[in-house]
Amino acid sequence: MQALVTGFAPFGGDAINPSYEAVRRLPAGVGNLDVVTAELPTSFARAPRVLRALIAREKPAIVLCVGLAADRPAISIERVAVNWCDARTADNDGAQLRDKAVIARGPAAYFSTLPVAQTVEAVVRAGIVAEASLSAGAFVCNHVFYGLMHAAAKNRRIRRAGFVHVPALPADGSEAVLANLTRALEIILRVSEERGNRGKI
Repeated sequence: MQALVTGFAPFGGDAINPSYEAVRRLPAGVGNLDVVTAELPTSFARAPRVLRALIAREKPAIVLCVGLAADRPAISIERVAVNWCDARTADNDGAQLRDKAVIARGPAAYFSTLPVAQTVEAVVRAGIVAEASLSAGAFVCNHVFYGLMHAAAKNRRIRRAGFVHVPALPADGSEAVLANLTRALEIILRVSEERGNRGKI
């Protein structure tokens, strides 16, 4: 079974984006999953197109998108994507979507199909700070999350799909923190695969 995991390109003048740095460190196999990783542009226009192309090419059963929430202290496993953009700043293309729907006439929201409660519990048991979140924001992260769930609703091949936010890296000890972020993503994939095989959310 194939899993597609994405992170984002650096944004706002940063040299790296912790989301993709954690994602690219994932092993090629997690449990019974073959893992494919990719970097999405931090762009309202381009990121959804790149993600759709990756899904069409890889035909994954699990899709996990990962983004940065610099103001959060914990890994946040998102529960809901909303059909709304209201960016406080421009993306890497200079676009700043304000008070716009992600998809015109789309549903107001989609729930993640990841087993959110179980993955939070598993990550916390591993000694990593994690939480469930009810808001993925209104920037490119939520834009991609909503687009992913809209696509997954029409694609029976995708058993599980969702979004995870990771915190910013500290000034020192970055490698140790990145190792923990990657380990958390591995756990999320393992739990998602196990629960997906049981046909439970």
